[in-house]
Amino acid sequence: MSTQRRATLRIQGTVQGVSYRESARHEALRLGLSGWVRNRSDGSVEATVEGEPGALEDFIRWCHSGPRMARVTDVARSDAGATGEFRTFTVERTS
Repeated sequence: MSTQRRATLRIQGTVQGVSYRESARHEALRLGLSGWVRNRSDGSVEATVEGEPGALEDFIRWCHSGPRMARVTDVARSDAGATGEFRTFTVERTS
């Protein structure tokens, strides 16, 4: 039985044009997580991430501040069981 979890995040604030997605990818890979991150047309950033619960929580904590130039105002989160569909963590096209 897998202990892996999934979180879908919606990060709002000054999060586009500040290397948020690439920084999130580096942080996720450092923590051994998989999934994706992308800009949304409304100016927010969306991420779906899977991995061990402790690493997932570390990543979500990081998302509340992001890279140096980001100004995060809110991180909305929904949790689910991991599907195992991701092999790595990627930056996706804007939705």
